[in-house]
Amino acid sequence: MPVASLDLDLEVFQGPFDLLLTLVLKEEVDLREVDLAEVVLAYIDHLEAQGELDLEATTEFLVLIAALLELKSRLILPREEEEEIDLPQDEAADELLARMLEYTRYRRAASWLHEQLSDESGFRYRSAPLPPELRRVSVDLAEKSYEPVKLAEALGGLLRKPEPLTLRHMATPIVSVEQRLSVLRGLLARSRSFSFDEAVRGADRLTEAMTLWALLELYKQGEAQWQQDENFGPIRVSAP
Repeated sequence: MPVASLDLDLEVFQGPFDLLLTLVLKEEVDLREVDLAEVVLAYIDHLEAQGELDLEATTEFLVLIAALLELKSRLILPREEEEEIDLPQDEAADELLARMLEYTRYRRAASWLHEQLSDESGFRYRSAPLPPELRRVSVDLAEKSYEPVKLAEALGGLLRKPEPLTLRHMATPIVSVEQRLSVLRGLLARSRSFSFDEAVRGADRLTEAMTLWALLELYKQGEAQWQQDENFGPIRVSAP
């Protein structure tokens, strides 16, 4: 239950709790005349009526009541030297306002941390060090990497422009649909029927893919038909 929805019926005040705080801050109600025990009992009655406990609202209420109790005690209790404390009302109101603002600041910080934790709930970082058998370098070598000279060399290497990437050392297989069409037509001309595995035996994945496209082209043009009796079973290609 929000604190603002708490209605009070006291000797010096009648209305919502947030209005009482406002009047205390504006010095329109003397804090020494407010029975804070009745305020606490009224809040407990409201909690029982609601049947549930809102920890956030209850924490806010406890903070405000604690601040009011401390300020009221300063106003009415004597010092150790049996001298009464004559704390001006405006100073007490300012301190209460500062307590409320500080509580609001910490509450917003806690809310922000909760949002950050929720956003990063899918990421969990390892806090324990790697076991020795999985380390690529020793701890001594790793510590040396933090030396200023080695760190500067490492950063300098990152700033160097890398050489252009070249793929000349890689052989790029070139397989066209036309080439596979010629192979499939040759198989149909010789045997009138063959399996797909026979057409791609010993071929790489690119050739297998091009062979499938070529087979679809033959089917589209009405030059071949195929049959597969079961899922993932052999495919039999034949002339129409």
